[in-house]
Amino acid sequence: MSSQLEILTKKYLASGIVQTVNYAEFNRIAITHHSTAIEGSTLSLTETQLLITQDITAKGKPMSDHLMVTDHYAALLYVLDEAKRKMPITPEFLKQINAFVNKNTGQIRNTALGVCDDTKGDFRLGNVSAGDTYFVNYDKVVPMVDDLCKQLQQRISEVKELDDIYNLSFDAHFYLVSIHPWFDGNGRSSRLLMNYIQAYFNLPLSMVLTEDKADYIEALKESRKVETTEPIRNFMTQQYIKTLEDELEKFEGRNKGINFLL
Repeated sequence: MSSQLEILTKKYLASGIVQTVNYAEFNRIAITHHSTAIEGSTLSLTETQLLITQDITAKGKPMSDHLMVTDHYAALLYVLDEAKRKMPITPEFLKQINAFVNKNTGQIRNTALGVCDDTKGDFRLGNVSAGDTYFVNYDKVVPMVDDLCKQLQQRISEVKELDDIYNLSFDAHFYLVSIHPWFDGNGRSSRLLMNYIQAYFNLPLSMVLTEDKADYIEALKESRKVETTEPIRNFMTQQYIKTLEDELEKFEGRNKGINFLL
C-alpha cells in the first residue's frame, strides 16, 4: 500500500471537504456517473447530476441509460445506509445490492434450469462471459459467494491498519466481479461492495474513472492471470490517489480565479 495514499487520506479527511454543503451528494453523483459510464451509459456527469437532483432527462439519450443511473444511485444510498448499520456481508445482502442495480433495467430470464429474476438479485442459472473472459460455472456461484462472504466478514473483524482496509475493499470488489454471480450488474454491484467496506470504516469512497476503463479491465485480467490481487490493488490505489489529489486541488484552489473588474 502506498504511503502516499495514507497521507492523502488523512489530509483529505482533515481538509473540511467532507463537511462542505452538498459535497457528499455530488460525490455520490460522480461515483454513479463513472460506474454507469463504464457499463455503457452515455449520460455525461452534468446530465447525471441534473437527472438525480432535478429529474431532468438528457435530450436524445436512451431511457435505459437514465434508468441505469437512477438505479445505481438508489443502490449507492442503500449501501451507505447499511454501512452505517454495520450490516453483515451475506449472500442476501449482495443480492439486495444487485436488485437495486437492476430494479428498472433487469429482466426475468427463463432458463433451462428455472426462472431467474434480475430485479430480485437472483444468482445466474447459466454460464456467462465478458469479452474473452469466461466466468465460473453457474453451479459454483452459490458456494463461492457463501465462502467469499464468510471470508470478508472475518477480515472485517480483524483489520486495523488503513492499508488493510483499503486492500480488503479492493479484494472484495475483485473476487465478487470475478465470480460474476449475476447475469447483469456484476461490475456495478462489485464496485458498490467496495464502497460499502470503505463507508463501513468511514473512509472516502473510491471510484473507477471512465477514462481509465481500459486499464481497469486489464488490471482485472492480470490479477486473474497471475492469481493474485496485486495488479488490481495497485490500479485501485492509483485511482484513489488520482481522485483524492484532484479533489484536494479543487478544494484548496476554491478562492482562486475570481477577479473583480468593477
